[in-house]
Amino acid sequence: MPSLAVADATLAYSVHGTGDPIVMVMGTGGRAHTWMAHQVPAFVAAGHRVVVFDNRGSGPGPVAPFTLSSMVDDTAALVEALDLGPCRIVGASLGAIIAQELALGRPELVRQAVFMATRGRTDMLRRAMVTAEIEQSEVGTRQPAGRLALRRALYNLSPHTLRDDARADTWLTLLEAPPDTGAGYRCQLAATLVPDRLREYAKIRTPSMVITFADDIVTPPFLGGEVADAIDGCRYEEIPLCGHYGYLERPGDVNRIILDFFAAAS
Repeated sequence: MPSLAVADATLAYSVHGTGDPIVMVMGTGGRAHTWMAHQVPAFVAAGHRVVVFDNRGSGPGPVAPFTLSSMVDDTAALVEALDLGPCRIVGASLGAIIAQELALGRPELVRQAVFMATRGRTDMLRRAMVTAEIEQSEVGTRQPAGRLALRRALYNLSPHTLRDDARADTWLTLLEAPPDTGAGYRCQLAATLVPDRLREYAKIRTPSMVITFADDIVTPPFLGGEVADAIDGCRYEEIPLCGHYGYLERPGDVNRIILDFFAAAS
């Protein structure tokens, strides 16, 4: 993957296809290649140029402390360096929060925006979940692979996925891979602890859509619904039978909804 130097970090990125650009912004601990399984092929086939990248703090190695603002600036720098703006932005989880802040602060760079599994504030339970994850990462105790996979599956997947033995077995195997849990991961986690930004998001004028996943406990639909309600004219879609990884559990539905939204404003 080529890379771009931004401030005190380097972003690895890749570009796929031709046509109107879409920039994909991944969530906490995620990597650019996650989009390659389902979203990149579908969007390229629909005639788009798709840019994926690793957020700062992703992967092993030392990293300087950073904040949500740093990651928003990184995304803006990538859009400008590749001369993509105004472009379409799709973010998931932390990536959606980054996309929201980009649409608010740098609207000239964003043509349309999709916010998946998002929130505009951090409620008590989500704060406790993130804080516990940060504490676990700071302790640095390596969990048994099976226990780690089970915990990640229960947090991020729908019960409807896990009741299918074949799918559950596949997911549990995939989720045994140890995640990055260093300082960069902790900074990404901390970046999700957003204060109440809903009043600010009411100033977003970019054509936007919020997608929530019905069984998501990490960012449940009511929090995403608040973001949609705050943004004038924002489209809202809740996809059933999937959890926080809804774009991987129900990729066909997710991709169709996104592409329909983009096509409607073309």
